[in-house]
Amino acid sequence: MAGTEQRKATWRQLGPGIVVAATGVGAGDLVATLIAGNRFGYALLWATIVGCIVKISLAEAAGRWHLATGRTIFDGWSSLGRWTTFYFAPYIVIWGFVYGATAMSATGLPLAALFPVLPLEGWAILAGLTGLALVWFNRYAVFEKIVTAFVGIMFVTVVGLAIYVGPNVLEAVKGLVPLLPPGSAFYTMGLIGGVGGTITMAAYGYWVNAKGWQDSTWMRMMRLDNRVAYITTGVFVIAMLIVGAELLYASGIALTEGDQGLIQLGEVLEERFGRFVSVLFLVGFFAAAFSSIIGVWHGVSLMFADFVNHLRKRPNRPVAETERGWPFRAYALWLTFPPMLLLLLGRPFQLVIVYGVLGAFFMPFLAFTLIWLLNSSRTPREWRSGLISNTGLTIAGALFLVLSVHELWSTFAGE
Repeated sequence: MAGTEQRKATWRQLGPGIVVAATGVGAGDLVATLIAGNRFGYALLWATIVGCIVKISLAEAAGRWHLATGRTIFDGWSSLGRWTTFYFAPYIVIWGFVYGATAMSATGLPLAALFPVLPLEGWAILAGLTGLALVWFNRYAVFEKIVTAFVGIMFVTVVGLAIYVGPNVLEAVKGLVPLLPPGSAFYTMGLIGGVGGTITMAAYGYWVNAKGWQDSTWMRMMRLDNRVAYITTGVFVIAMLIVGAELLYASGIALTEGDQGLIQLGEVLEERFGRFVSVLFLVGFFAAAFSSIIGVWHGVSLMFADFVNHLRKRPNRPVAETERGWPFRAYALWLTFPPMLLLLLGRPFQLVIVYGVLGAFFMPFLAFTLIWLLNSSRTPREWRSGLISNTGLTIAGALFLVLSVHELWSTFAGE
């Protein structure tokens, strides 16, 4: 669609970027950022900024593919060969099974701390069922408003908390200089690669289409949407780093890794500032975790439905049609009910191994296939990647490849 006039980019139309960023920032990302601040103070602040730039490159590329070609990301992958299907099919099935339990458990934690009338497993199951109902009975427009509301809660509580504990501006400025404190290499790469970066980044193009942005005339709007979303995420992550640096690093308090670390932070906040501040933080923790549930239940279900539609020789169906189809709803059910077994019984070691192997390679798979698709004749010449996009995607792919090797090492070493 070379030469097509661009539509005006307006703030009122922002949405898909907020959804993908909110979905990607879950409880695990909060913990990773908090522990980085806990262990290294402000020294890794620069890494959060680099991470936002990397995510902007990835999400922009995914959205650009959908708008420039009128094809979905899975349609693009399938054009690269059947090997993409052989990777994606088991990955999305196993990932959904394990992630469903992880997301429900993370959402149940703050609810169990706030309202101890039910055990963690009870709140986790209720969170999953609520997320399923919101996605099952609502179309994208309503879903976007719900996620945006949760983003508002996350932003106000976490950024408000960072302001409340009081950032050390001089130390923060020093943290903009790219340095690696001893023992910080993989925390640094984790910060750059982990926050707001999951399979949901590939779902961005589906949400762009769901918004009604269907062709390259929306490119300018998509790019504004993407940048605002990840700048917002950057502010959110920096706020969490400030909390870790000011509240924990300065006090010598060591947090537990994993979602329990956020509950521990809630206890530290209550002891230091009182119950009200602790409750506000737990509400923000819940908003971050639950927005990931509904984002994944919607976005990854769209991806699975597109995969099934390809197998049925019905590619590139409209999102409104896909949301009502049985593949979309079947995957939403898959994310909700089978994982409840993992909540109650624990995770078998073999499943953890397979999940780790398949999951470790998704982000390099996404980055390198986007480079391939957006530099080939599959993409109209006007919208192929230039130097800046290719550099960003290459850095992202290389970073995620190193992280994936480390993830595999950790998995097989039993860490």
